[in-house]
Amino acid sequence: MIRLLLIPTLLLATALPVFSSPLQEAVVSGHLKTLDLAYDKSPDSSLKSGFFSANSLRINLKTRINDAFEFDFALDNLLLYSDPPGQVALPTDSPNRRGDLEQSWKRGHRWSNQVGIDRLSLKGTINSFDWKIGRQAVGFGRIAIFSPLDIVAPFSPSALDTDTRPGVDALHGVHYFGLGGQIGGTLVFGDESDNNSYLLTFSDNHNGIDLLGIGGVLRDREMIGLGLAGSLGPLGVKGEISHYNGKNSGLPGGDLHDNFAIGALELWYRFDSGIIMLAEYLHNGAGAEDPADYLAAISSAPLAEGLSFLLGQQYLLLGPSWELHPLVTLTGLLIRNLEDDSTLLRPQILFSLGDNLSLDLFYSLNFGKKPQTLTPTVSIPQSEFGTAGDSGGLLLRWYF
Repeated sequence: MIRLLLIPTLLLATALPVFSSPLQEAVVSGHLKTLDLAYDKSPDSSLKSGFFSANSLRINLKTRINDAFEFDFALDNLLLYSDPPGQVALPTDSPNRRGDLEQSWKRGHRWSNQVGIDRLSLKGTINSFDWKIGRQAVGFGRIAIFSPLDIVAPFSPSALDTDTRPGVDALHGVHYFGLGGQIGGTLVFGDESDNNSYLLTFSDNHNGIDLLGIGGVLRDREMIGLGLAGSLGPLGVKGEISHYNGKNSGLPGGDLHDNFAIGALELWYRFDSGIIMLAEYLHNGAGAEDPADYLAAISSAPLAEGLSFLLGQQYLLLGPSWELHPLVTLTGLLIRNLEDDSTLLRPQILFSLGDNLSLDLFYSLNFGKKPQTLTPTVSIPQSEFGTAGDSGGLLLRWYF
């Protein structure tokens, strides 16, 4: 309970002097969402066929205290139904949060519930310098499907809902210069001191090319990353790479490699028909070179921390979209593991039901070699996507 109250108490104590001024603006917004998904059992029967419904309510308050300060607060409530019970579980603690600002009930039951504070920050501006302290969204990188420079709390390349980036406990500052240039520093407070991150960032634009840089320590790993974004005529081009010195390499729960790099090249093109195609080649150096090592990759630190979401090393990712009608859009996702020849394919259709209401329908198909079953409880993966069953469902979103 003490940890639960620590961060808001310190933040409000820091902000108390400026709260003596009358509020200039106060904006309340939020959303209601339901993600309902039915899935087949896994080929090795380790996961039974089932269904889950994740229902979330978010309330966000942003208020400008005076000309110099802005306060941001957001409360999330997740009500989860899982059948069989416990097969789909509530989110666990984040390695990027020092404060315990979440409360869960009936974890592992058919119905479970979680309430948490996802934003609790104070923001200010001094001349050309912006600063922000508290629980906030922190994101880097420019590549759309999966960005190797988005290292703190990235989205999975297969994520269905990427509207709201999860908050992390951080101190963030940015100095702006020239026409769009910036130098920044970010301190992210982990769940323990070894998971703190200390990062410096840089970006600028020269001759129509965006240059990006990041370096420092990410949860006890020294790292450096570079990126660029531009165009070749009608073809959009983005390239990013980040390099890490691994931590606890070779130990259970550590990184698989002493040193590894994650890099990607993404191309963007709009055809005359209106079809937009995103294509990305991804080198995931945090993963395993051989399917025999996928079990070790699943339990490795990059996957546990959300730095990486894929088990192998070489991938092709495609993200096409086509607006059939102003209210109907077809999209898709393909993730192809180039080493074990397995594939995730997800066609999706998006309906705009109103100014603030949308519905997504999707179906995910998995192709690849099935696991080798040694005993009823032990199997060895032969491919990444061949270990999962197909699934389908809907995502309904209402914003207010």
